[in-house]
Amino acid sequence: MANSKVEIVFQSIYENVSMACDKFRQFCIENEISKNIYLKLEICLTEALNNVIKHSYLGQPGNEIKLIVQISNSMLELIIIETGLPRKKTGKPTLEFDPTDIDNLPEGGMGLFIIEEIMDETNYKSDGKTNTFTMFKQL
Repeated sequence: MANSKVEIVFQSIYENVSMACDKFRQFCIENEISKNIYLKLEICLTEALNNVIKHSYLGQPGNEIKLIVQISNSMLELIIIETGLPRKKTGKPTLEFDPTDIDNLPEGGMGLFIIEEIMDETNYKSDGKTNTFTMFKQL
């Protein structure tokens, strides 16, 4: 698998998440990543980008999000760079609920848990100005 990279820069509008995911999907197809893999990764990407808009930018449009997708040595990296509010919690998320109590399932907080379950590794860092969330998947 050859090294390949694409950068996608867009504004913090929920509708742009699907555009970024479309470009990610095209990148995966062009790089012959199996549909079974890239569909799972697209879930992670959607969750992560929606989290940036909702939590980092507080739903406000007009803020820049940069997505870098790259393959190197059979490792796919999804790098999201933004300048909103940093995450308050950076540890590995857990789900604490009774799965048999359907009426009281949590309405939120499952996105990061799903990402951690699907990806091989994640890394979040913030220097106070720029936040970077990187997701890794061995291909």
